[in-house]
Amino acid sequence: MKQRGLYQHKREPLQLDELKRLEDACRSGRERLIVFTLADTGLRVAEFAALTRPNIDFQLHRITLTGKGGKRRVLKMTPRVRVLLESHFAIHDTVGMSKRTVQRLIFNLARRVSIPRPTSAHIFRHTFAVECLRRGVSLAALQKLLGHESILSTAVYLNLAPEAALAEFEDKF
Repeated sequence: MKQRGLYQHKREPLQLDELKRLEDACRSGRERLIVFTLADTGLRVAEFAALTRPNIDFQLHRITLTGKGGKRRVLKMTPRVRVLLESHFAIHDTVGMSKRTVQRLIFNLARRVSIPRPTSAHIFRHTFAVECLRRGVSLAALQKLLGHESILSTAVYLNLAPEAALAEFEDKF
């Protein structure tokens, strides 16, 4: 019987090569907007679909939103996301897509690049979190970025493959 605990979760993040394949397979600005924004911000699908022009501060390169549970959150835009959001919101006041549309696009894009396992839009949130941890973002900072009430919700992303844990140990010692 497989043990379930704090360091295991059902959704495995994308591998970096899988994420790169998804990014490279984007054929439209709409696909790039979805894939790059979800990958670079850790937004929930509903938060992305609800983005409006007032959520974006182009001067400070920030996204401010009210997330799950009414919590206010501020995220920094990466340069590529900033360019995509600037061009989109120069013409539109909203993202203009439903959660379901975003989910369907991600599902179809994952099929297009032959990712064998189920790939949902939410996996981008997991991928963002794991990449933040890999780059040294603290668990407390990641908790704020993801908008989690409990640090235990954020700690789910600490599950490392045994090889990654050994490599980190060897790097430190």
